[in-house]
Amino acid sequence: MYDYDLVVIGSGPGGQKAAIAAAKLGKRVAVADRGHMMGGVCVNTGTIPSKTLREAVLYLTGFAQREMYGASYRVKSEITIGDLLARTQHVIGREVEVVRNQLMRNHVDILTGTAVFTDPHTVVVEGPGRGDHNQVTAEKFVIATGTRPARPPEVEFDGEHVVDSDQVLQLGRVPNSMVVVGAGVIGIEYASMFAALGTKVTVVEKRPAILDFCDPEVVESLKFHLRDSAVTFRFSEEVSSVQVTDMGTITNLASGKRIPADMVMYSAGRQGLTEDLHLDKAGLSADERGRIEVDSHYRSSVEHIYAVGDVIGFPALASTSMDQGRLAAYHAFDEPARELRELQPIGIYTIPEISFCGKTEAELTEASIPYEIGLSRYRELARGAIIGDSYGMLKLIVSTEDRTLLGVHVFGTNATDLVHIGQAIMGCGGTVDYLVDTVLNYPTLSEAYKVAALDVSNKIRALEAFEKREEAVRANPSNATKDEAKESGATGSVPTGIGSKDAESPSTNGASKAAPRSRGKQTSGSS
Repeated sequence: MYDYDLVVIGSGPGGQKAAIAAAKLGKRVAVADRGHMMGGVCVNTGTIPSKTLREAVLYLTGFAQREMYGASYRVKSEITIGDLLARTQHVIGREVEVVRNQLMRNHVDILTGTAVFTDPHTVVVEGPGRGDHNQVTAEKFVIATGTRPARPPEVEFDGEHVVDSDQVLQLGRVPNSMVVVGAGVIGIEYASMFAALGTKVTVVEKRPAILDFCDPEVVESLKFHLRDSAVTFRFSEEVSSVQVTDMGTITNLASGKRIPADMVMYSAGRQGLTEDLHLDKAGLSADERGRIEVDSHYRSSVEHIYAVGDVIGFPALASTSMDQGRLAAYHAFDEPARELRELQPIGIYTIPEISFCGKTEAELTEASIPYEIGLSRYRELARGAIIGDSYGMLKLIVSTEDRTLLGVHVFGTNATDLVHIGQAIMGCGGTVDYLVDTVLNYPTLSEAYKVAALDVSNKIRALEAFEKREEAVRANPSNATKDEAKESGATGSVPTGIGSKDAESPSTNGASKAAPRSRGKQTSGSS
């Protein structure tokens, strides 16, 4: 007889949902986690504090209002680290209590300490006090320990001059200048936040581009805004060493360049938190990045041990981790459940933010899938003018064969919320016609869908008219010759359909000027 039916190691989004799902099935469940990490990496050092910091930056700097009131507009002229962290600590404290209350409400035992396997069915939870340990057995386990920032061994992190993405939340002051090593999602998010604070930021990236999984047009828009905020990019460069001096830091690049700055932040990926679990005692092992391999049901190579969340690798999102935890618990106890949908949104909380769902133009071109694009610019929307966002955009990618929505890409205010409208339509197999025929609230940013839908519909209509003309020529070549003779000398134009000005939309997108094409990379711009 085991002490518990399920022991979950880690209380982040994946672990929390796994524990609650099993408890609701009537199982005896315990969660083991370090006392200061209740809620996991997500709540304490990851998603929640970084996104709260972003909101504090946006509010205190008045960044979102500068287009209306000028570049010098500030809510507070001198922003201290205390101003920023006060909001962050408040939100973290609230979220920790929410997690704790949810677990207790579902009668989940909380074991405070670090869990270590001693055999496949036993863990010892080492508490903070001397001799404070608790040995428990369980029929099933879910490992949801999350990750930590990867640290190059040759770099000395002191938490003040050279920091990782966890330590950046504990700074004593806002730096005047900083170097961000690594232009992945985390690195670019923090680079944009500090740039908004007025910090002179240099981003060093060994690859030739940033966010190469995103739509290139969206990425170019982001780069433009970051450069406008005095961010410098050093692409195809590698850091050879970092020197800490009385004046700050010097980042030495392999190319010979030297970059002085107050601080250096490394964002060089994440490492699975598995080194202290003694996985070998349970018959398990992790890869060189500390990740645990699992099957489609999140079960490891040991039949009764599951793993979910960042510790299993891609996509390493809090949103997907929650569903992974729930599904792992269901599978562990033979509860029927539907598989996780493949269609998942990606949100990048830069300033301005990015979000997308579905395919990119490059992916469709490579797969030889014909498509057209529809664009809407926030500057064409009444809501865009009201909130002072003239740079935002929404792009729809639509199949020219059946008019289904293949991808949605958003840049600008509320991008991570707006993307869900497109996700819902794609998930239901809907077409762009739904957006054309649907009335949306006015004035809202959601109208961008209507404008983009009209834009792409006009392009597809022009393409269809061209194809009908070709069919008529093939069916009766002699009539086509006569028609061409009549039209010689007259000025003609390729039919472009009805522009969005003629549509019953409060926004003016203009008539489409793009030549109709049905395959390959599209040239996008204002419609």
